[in-house]
Amino acid sequence: MTRPLRIANASGFYGDRFDAMREMLTGGELDVLTGDYLAELTMLILGRDRLKDPTSGYARTFLRQLEECLGLAHERRVRIVANAGGLNPAGLADAVRELADRLGIPVRVAHVEGDNLARRPPALGFARAGGTPIPESLAAHAYLGGAGITACLREGADIVVTGRVTDAALVTGPAVAHFGWAPDAYDRLAGAVVAGHVLECGTQATGGNYAFFAEHDPATLRHPGFPLAELHEDGTSVITKHDGTGGLVSIGTVTAQLLYETSGARYAGPDVTARLDTIRLTDDGPDRVRIDGVRGEPPPPTLKVGLNRLGGFRNEVVFVLTGLDIEAKAALVRDQMEAALDAAKSRPSDVRWDLARTDHPDAPTEETASALLHLVVRDRDQDAVGRALSGAAVELALAGYPGFHVLSPPGKGAPYGVFEDVYVDQGAVDHLAVLHDGRRIPMAPALRTLELESAPEPSLPEPPLSGAPTRRAPLGLVAGARSGDKGGNANVGVWVRTDDAWRWLAHELTVDRFQNLITESRHLKVVRHLLPNLRALNFVVEGILGEGVAAQHRFDPQAKGLGEWLRSRHLDIPESLL
Repeated sequence: MTRPLRIANASGFYGDRFDAMREMLTGGELDVLTGDYLAELTMLILGRDRLKDPTSGYARTFLRQLEECLGLAHERRVRIVANAGGLNPAGLADAVRELADRLGIPVRVAHVEGDNLARRPPALGFARAGGTPIPESLAAHAYLGGAGITACLREGADIVVTGRVTDAALVTGPAVAHFGWAPDAYDRLAGAVVAGHVLECGTQATGGNYAFFAEHDPATLRHPGFPLAELHEDGTSVITKHDGTGGLVSIGTVTAQLLYETSGARYAGPDVTARLDTIRLTDDGPDRVRIDGVRGEPPPPTLKVGLNRLGGFRNEVVFVLTGLDIEAKAALVRDQMEAALDAAKSRPSDVRWDLARTDHPDAPTEETASALLHLVVRDRDQDAVGRALSGAAVELALAGYPGFHVLSPPGKGAPYGVFEDVYVDQGAVDHLAVLHDGRRIPMAPALRTLELESAPEPSLPEPPLSGAPTRRAPLGLVAGARSGDKGGNANVGVWVRTDDAWRWLAHELTVDRFQNLITESRHLKVVRHLLPNLRALNFVVEGILGEGVAAQHRFDPQAKGLGEWLRSRHLDIPESLL
């Protein structure tokens, strides 16, 4: 039997802990070290960078990390696989080769390409459902699977850099290269996908952003170690971390990450559709959680394509309202500003007001006596959100409500981005492994595919006994949560830690109850998914983030705190659970 693959993560986003690569290489034995540098917003940022400099478009931090760590990786025979190539994986591969030559380290560098569809021929164009054409994009990238990574590693690459691949492909690619799995080994591939999903966000699997952090020693969580997986030939894995590092790995931390940025029971990717409703988690010792039972199905016939484009220009002014008569002050300045915008040469096409009641009565400080009134404007024309807004706001300095001031004067207006996802046939994408010797190996699309459909809804557990005494209390006393963004949608995963709590949660936290607690969602479509094996519910709130994170549609544009808001809301909870 092939020995387990020890595969770890050293980056969950572009800007993550710089020293993580060194920490992981020196902290213990590894076979492969991965890094996830890309997100929806990152692709837009890299796209704008490349407009200024065509040789850029990749995560430069990765190069600086390699300058310190390439020798270590070579000495310890650890292969590195990262999606730091962004919009220019070939350029990054060349830069890594130049670095290796300068350092005198004999490594073979390969890259994966074919995800960039921004300049695809019209005959291969893609459209939204219904055939609506897609506006020209700053970046358009298909989410590739792990096959290109597998090919690079099988041909002897020490470093593999990619553009847009699925986050889990950074694990499935090395796993297939190591174990030799066939393309239809769906259960094993699904197990690797689940392990990859746990690893992809780095320390979110080892105590970072963890709902029950207050139950643990703060010193333990001060500097959490990055996660690693011991992946076995049968697709099972153990999630752990290097001995002696901070943080914790528990069924709770792994559950939280499994729920992050997912939706239903079917978790689709280019290589396999993993069934999240089949996952079993068991304690395997201190800081060790075993994952088994994962089942897989053929992947869908299409690939997701992320489109990033410039949506227009945005400007904002925040009025500070202090002391008494907050609502009346807000009404006055809103009336004054609306009149000024109406009189402007070009009124912004989108004008939004939001009053945040951060004020407290009889407050001990001026700051805690103040509320914040946000005015955000958007338009395709920069002039409409520039002078029209700044002039109107500044001119109220001596003519507005008592105590008038703003956090900062509005500027000229800044461009904002829009993200959306569309789909393209797998066979329409030229997925290529480009080897260290220049050979270009095309990757075939999946041999067998299956149209993606919603999984059958599982049965609810038996309800708790009625009539038991309850107490009004925050949901977070019994439930954890983790939330995140996918384009304009947000997901909120909620889980509990006992069977009794699960029986209560599954019956209590319905879509109606969720919408009553999360008032922003009342006019939106909310879908609830049950994951009984994890004692979890996953809510998808469609459209709450508008056109995606770069559009900054709402306070907390990535919905990172949405789950914590839900946990703070009060419900009648059985006293036996408290």
